[in-house]
Amino acid sequence: MKIFPAIDLFEKKAVRLYKGDYKMMTVYSEDPLEVAIDFEKCGAEFIHIVDLEGAKEGKTPNVDVVAEIVNNTKLFTEIGGGIRNMETVEKYIEMGVSRVILGTAAVEDRDFLTAAVKRYGERIAVGADVRDGVVSVKGWTESSGILLDKFMSDMESIGVKTVICTDISKDGAMSGTNLRLYSELSKKFALDITASGGISTIEDIKKLRDMDLYGAIIGKAYYTGAIDLKTAIRVAR
Repeated sequence: MKIFPAIDLFEKKAVRLYKGDYKMMTVYSEDPLEVAIDFEKCGAEFIHIVDLEGAKEGKTPNVDVVAEIVNNTKLFTEIGGGIRNMETVEKYIEMGVSRVILGTAAVEDRDFLTAAVKRYGERIAVGADVRDGVVSVKGWTESSGILLDKFMSDMESIGVKTVICTDISKDGAMSGTNLRLYSELSKKFALDITASGGISTIEDIKKLRDMDLYGAIIGKAYYTGAIDLKTAIRVAR
């Protein structure tokens, strides 16, 4: 299982939200590149970046920060948040981003998603952000009304390879991850599933690894010191 330490960007800073609430934001670093370099020093090979401003507004206000990380580390970089047209996908791919994550666009613009997958293949991933079994959009601020199982099935049929599934109720809460959700999804769908939200102990990592999941995202647990990144990477392998 691959470990993706995460940086959430807001106003060019590394931050974390509590359960997706923009009013409950903690700034952890004024220098996201420094954080990414620390990930690399800990043995990380991958990084998960979310542009929180972009997710809400459908723009890319932190694109220069992402470019800095791509140009100054050797990390496999995936980026999501506000990517809602092919021009933005192209901009990130040409910049050297390894994988682009479509969230709101994957829900609301299936033609665009299909075209992006056809053009870039496995370099396109989808974010499924879930609240009470229903997929949320626009930076977790609105419900799409689409049930998660239906959404995942649709992604399979379109040819999506990788889905990052976040349980919003667990995100940033440090209360453990939704093991039942990921167990069910891994049995139902032939997708590379990355678990996200609430992963707060090495025991969480072990249990997700034993499900044979593709990946796990570590966010707040890294910043608070609850999980040692070096240990998490070793255990996941």
